[in-house]
Amino acid sequence: MPRCLKSVTAALALIAPALAFSQSAVLGASASASSSTTSTPDSKATLSNSTGPAGRAIPIPVQTLRGEITFGLPPEVKLNGSAARLAPGARIRNEHNLLTLSGNLIGQTYKVNYTIDTYGLLMNVWLLTADEANQLWPTTAKEAATWTYDPVSHIWVKP
Repeated sequence: MPRCLKSVTAALALIAPALAFSQSAVLGASASASSSTTSTPDSKATLSNSTGPAGRAIPIPVQTLRGEITFGLPPEVKLNGSAARLAPGARIRNEHNLLTLSGNLIGQTYKVNYTIDTYGLLMNVWLLTADEANQLWPTTAKEAATWTYDPVSHIWVKP
């Protein structure tokens, strides 16, 4: 019995400071949040990272291709008019970079950027905003190989 009490006492000695720290962090965060929202009525709190040039907090990778997708019953889609399938674990990001389920998009058509995995299945799909859809982006791997990408301004340039 005394051995159990020693281990319980040691565990409590380790946990108590962590609980006190987390409680103070929560109380401090709520106090700062309430003071920032009540300080001035026209101040806006930002909840996300600063946006990139295309308006996304996380920019779309250079390796993606542009296309038009129509969602059917998952995992079936039509990519640029031909039948395709979503990979198991495919990630579809909406205009706000949030993950969305393919079942919610059935029957809808979008301009997208996408990546294909080694089996030829769609792995990552980004639904584009109107501004992003108007930017020049390669639609085939051959175009991507001949065009040049400017990483500073995040745009593609035809030769």
